[in-house]
Amino acid sequence: MVTATKKRILVVEDEQDTAAMIARFLGDEFDTVVATNGLDGLALAQQEPRPDLVIVDIMMPKLDGVSMTKRLREHEPTRRVPIIFLTAKSDPMDVIAGIQAGARHYITKPFVLDDLKKKVRKAVYGR
Repeated sequence: MVTATKKRILVVEDEQDTAAMIARFLGDEFDTVVATNGLDGLALAQQEPRPDLVIVDIMMPKLDGVSMTKRLREHEPTRRVPIIFLTAKSDPMDVIAGIQAGARHYITKPFVLDDLKKKVRKAVYGR
């Protein structure tokens, strides 16, 4: 019997407790990898195996989430990787900027883990 490989989720979040909680929660269904700043997240997203989805905070050290997303969209190997912003920035202009940068979903903190998982499944599997 062949088992399917888990889809890979990259969590880019500078709050280590939040990143660990998300990785643990999604870890039963997905292969999760964590980066704690935008530059490390960008590097991990460009390595093999590439993530099937990136969950990224906006306000981070070294490279913010919007800039990271724009850089991912500039390169063919990562251009179509779905991105979910998970952030405390809830101003409508921030949401618009996030979607324009290339995010599939925009979730504001505080968030419900089950809601996050539903959006992750939708972005990865289309359901």
